[in-house]
Amino acid sequence: MGGLVLDLGVNHLRALAAVHDAGGFGAAARRLGTTQSAVSRLVAEAERRLRVPVFARTTRRVVPTEHGRAVLPLVRRLVDDHDAGLAHIEGYLAGTWGTVSVAALPSLAAIVVPPVVAEHRRRHPDVEVRVRDGLAESVADLLARGVIDLAVTARTGPREDSAVPIARDRFVLLAADGHPLATRSSVDWAELDGTSMVVFGERSSIRRPVEDALRAAGARPGSVQETQNVAAVAGLVAAGLGVTAVPGFVLPLVAFAGLRRIDLVPVVTRDVEVRHDPRRPLSAAATSFRDALVESAPVLLPDLAAVEWQVSTRWAPRPVGSSG
Repeated sequence: MGGLVLDLGVNHLRALAAVHDAGGFGAAARRLGTTQSAVSRLVAEAERRLRVPVFARTTRRVVPTEHGRAVLPLVRRLVDDHDAGLAHIEGYLAGTWGTVSVAALPSLAAIVVPPVVAEHRRRHPDVEVRVRDGLAESVADLLARGVIDLAVTARTGPREDSAVPIARDRFVLLAADGHPLATRSSVDWAELDGTSMVVFGERSSIRRPVEDALRAAGARPGSVQETQNVAAVAGLVAAGLGVTAVPGFVLPLVAFAGLRRIDLVPVVTRDVEVRHDPRRPLSAAATSFRDALVESAPVLLPDLAAVEWQVSTRWAPRPVGSSG
C-alpha cells in the first residue's frame, strides 16, 4: 500500500506559519498582505491535504491542535529554508552572494589583489573570493580549463575583447649600492651590453620583455644568473652579482633588499589586465569583483612607483567609501 503523498505548496505553508505566528486569521492576512478569506481558504485546503486539523478555532482565538503542534515547527522550517534559498538565489543574481576564483601573477597576487579583496569583502561579506598565484602560463591554463573565473595577468599579444585593462607598469633597473650604474639617474638598454645581470626564468612573464628590449638595443649581457623567485632575484642583485630589470609592480616586493632604482631608456612597459573566458559567462559576483579590481585598485594603491593606472570613462573609480 502506498504512503501518503502530500501536495502542499509554499503558499499553503506560508499561510499555516503566518496564522500560527500571528495567532489568528486576520492578523495573518495583514502580515501576508492579503485578505482574511484568502488565508482561511489556504489553511482549510492545507488541512484537507494533510487530512488532519492543524488549528482549533474558537470565537476568540486560534490555537494549534495536537497535530498542529507536531506539524507547525516543520512547516516553519520549510518556510524559513525556502526564504533563505530564495535570498541566496537573489544574492547570487545580484552579485552579493557566491564564490569567485581568481588567479594572478605573483607580484599582482601580492600587491594588487589583496587590498581589493579586503575592500570587496567589506562591501559584500557574503561573497567569498579565492585567490591563487602562478606564473603566466599557469594562470592562462587555469582560465582555459575553467578552474578560475578571472585571471589578473600581463598582456602578451593583442588585447582580447574579454580583457579589461587595469594598469601599465614600466621596467626599471635595480642595482646594489657600489655598482657602477647605481649612481645614475637613467641607463640606456644598450649600456647593459656586457653587464652581469640577474634574470627571471623563461616561464616568467618578465623574461620576454627584458630579452626583447636588450635585443632591440643590441645588448648582450655578460654573466647571467637566472632564478624564478622575486626575492631570490633581489638577493642576488643585493649581493653584487648583477643588475636586473623589473616592472613597477615588482618593486614593493624587493624593497627589503635596499636596491637602487634607475630609469631605463627607451621606456619599456607591460599592460596588466583582468581576463575571463568569453565561452563561460561571468556570474554577477565575478563581474562585481572584476569591476572592483578596475575601479578600486587605483584608489587603494595610488602611489606605486613606475605604475600608471589605466582608467577610462567606462571604468571610472568610485570613492572607496561609497555604497554599491
